[in-house]
Parts: sequence; C-alpha cells; structure tokens
Amino acid sequence: MDVKEKRKPLRWFLNIVNFLISQWFIVGIGVFVALAYKFPNVAKNHGHIRADISIEYGAVAIIFLISGMTIPRQKLIAQATHWQAHLLTQVISFVITPSIAFGIAAAIRAAHNPAVNDWILIGIIITGSTPTTVSSNVVMTREAKGNEYLSLIEVSAGNILGAFVTPALVQMYLGKHTGFHYGNPTNVISLSALYRQVMQQLGLTLFVPLFVGQVVQYLLPTQVKWVLATFKLAKVGSLCLLLLIWSSFSNSFASGAFEIVPHTSVIMICFLNIALYLVFTVICFLLCQFPGLPEKYRFSRPDTVSIMLCGAAKTVALGVPLINAQYQAAQDKVGLVSIPLVLYQGEQIFVAQLLVPLFRRWIVSEIEEKEEADLEYSDQLQVQQ
Repeated sequence: MDVKEKRKPLRWFLNIVNFLISQWFIVGIGVFVALAYKFPNVAKNHGHIRADISIEYGAVAIIFLISGMTIPRQKLIAQATHWQAHLLTQVISFVITPSIAFGIAAAIRAAHNPAVNDWILIGIIITGSTPTTVSSNVVMTREAKGNEYLSLIEVSAGNILGAFVTPALVQMYLGKHTGFHYGNPTNVISLSALYRQVMQQLGLTLFVPLFVGQVVQYLLPTQVKWVLATFKLAKVGSLCLLLLIWSSFSNSFASGAFEIVPHTSVIMICFLNIALYLVFTVICFLLCQFPGLPEKYRFSRPDTVSIMLCGAAKTVALGVPLINAQYQAAQDKVGLVSIPLVLYQGEQIFVAQLLVPLFRRWIVSEIEEKEEADLEYSDQLQVQQ
C-alpha cells in the first residue's frame, strides 16, 4: 500500500470533521435536543437553570442586542426605500403563510384522525403566524451571495411587526367560529391582559435590546466592531438560539408532550414542516420572478434569494416567548403547542442549508453571464474600431 492509500482514511476523517464544523449549528440542534431528552428538568421553565428567566429573557435579549449592534445603519437606510420587497416579504409572512397553515390545520381537523392531537393543530396555526427568524436568515443570505442588508431589514421589521401582528392573527384564527376556539388563550386570560404579558416580555427581550444595540453602535462604532470581531458575537447569537431550542424541547419533554402525542403525529409534523417550507419558498420565488413579467419588473436574483429565505422562515426567538406569554395560565399546553414550531425551526435550517448552494449558483451564473456579455461587447467594439 503506497503513501496516498494510507492517507486516504485520514483525508476522509478530516473531510468529515470539517463538514461537521461547517454545519455546527445543525449539529448543535441535535446535541441540545439530545440533552433536552436526557435531562428535561435542567432547561425547562422553573427548572434547574430557571430557563423561564435565563433563556426566555436573557438569551433572547442577547440575540436582539447583537442584532442591534450588527445592523449597519447606512446600509439599512439605503435598503429602507425598497418598499416593494418589504411589502412582499411581510405579506408573505403575515398573510399568505398563516392562511395556508390555518387551511392545513382545518383540513387535518376535518379528517377527525384520532392520532392527531388537537393542540398540535393550534401549534401549526401559531407557527404559520410567527414572523421570520433573525440570525440564521442573514447568515444564509450572505452565504448564498444574496442581499444580506435587505434580509437585515426584513427580519428586523418582521420581528417588530410580529410583536403586534402575531397575537392578533392568533386571536383571529382561534376565534369562536373557526373550530379552534378551544386553543384561544383568552379562554383563561383577558385579551388586554394577554397583550400586556406579550408586550412586557417582547419589550424586555426585543425592543429594548434592539434599541440599546443601535445606540451603542452609534456612540461607539469602532469599539463595537472590535467587540463583534474579537468575541465572535454573531456565533454567540446563534448559540443563544440553540439555548432557546434547548429550552423549548426541554419543556416539551418535561411535560410529556412527545409521549402524549402519538408518534404518527410527530412524524406527520416533521414531513409537513418540510413540505410547508418548500411550498413557502416556491411561492416567494414565483412572486419575485412572476412568469410573463418583463425582466425589469422582476426582483433581482440577490433580492429574490433574500425574500425566499426570509419569507419562508419562522422563528422560535419570538414564537416561543409568545407561546409562553399566551399560555402562562395553561403551562401544560405550552409543550404541546411548541412542538410544530421548534421542529419547524430545526428543519427549516437544515433544508435551507441544502438550498443555499443552489441559490448561490443561480446568482453567480447571472454574474458570469453579464461578464461574458460585457466581454463580448468589448470585443465587438475593438473589432469595429
């Protein structure tokens, strides 16, 4: 056996290690889900580390503080005028995806399948009503060579709007005549008290940290850049997102939600989530690149990728605190309602990571085509001269 043959297993091992490192977030989801399954009392609400405070307030606040510190004000101002993209993305997040989720939940309920838990259907509706996720969207848009600054605008606007819009959507879809009134949180708490709890939690975890991050960035721009680069705060934000997923799964395992819910329901949710994410992505693509429209009226490819990643995603960073705030008086339902959302979060990241190379190739191919066309035009000019 020659030297090359001897080194082949080592190269395979190093390639696997490098791949796992590059996909550390997905690996992290698996690790934290395993920890939640084995030690559910550690990160559940009122558990050993008081996740209802340390994670649902502390970790979420850190996520949005870092977002406020990393959002470049000048780039945001430049992208703020792109109102067509903002309108389309938010309509997809708060009109199209919630209505599709509600329609699917209603269809499943109409089938009267005893294997499907009724509270899982409430979770599907809430999942469809939540805004887009924050850090993972921006990171994946950057990896795909999309318009990352547009993504920053969309995720910021979406989460701010979501604090007000998502509870209203939940009230609408869980109304008396929808068939899902049993899951309406106002059954056990008044609407005003519900909004007060939601605004209190989201104010402390979203609005205040985001505002503080922007102020710190404005007053100390050089120091903020140094801190972001030195302490890898983007990774810290992703780690906080993993902690939130850990807490969500811990609540579900501790409450016995996965034991109460038949395995067929969990399997159905897993496949349904993937199907929904792909459907939402296709809808975003078709609305951005509407067939038959002249090229000048379509969104650019980088903008289209940004809208696809933002429009199809749903966040646990806002969704889980919202569920906890809404069902404080019915904590036994929190784990059940959270199942579709926490599963969707992990699955959307996994599927999006598979789509990123395709998006990048699509954008790069257009750049290469333009470069070839410019080169050909330049050659023609030289020949004419």
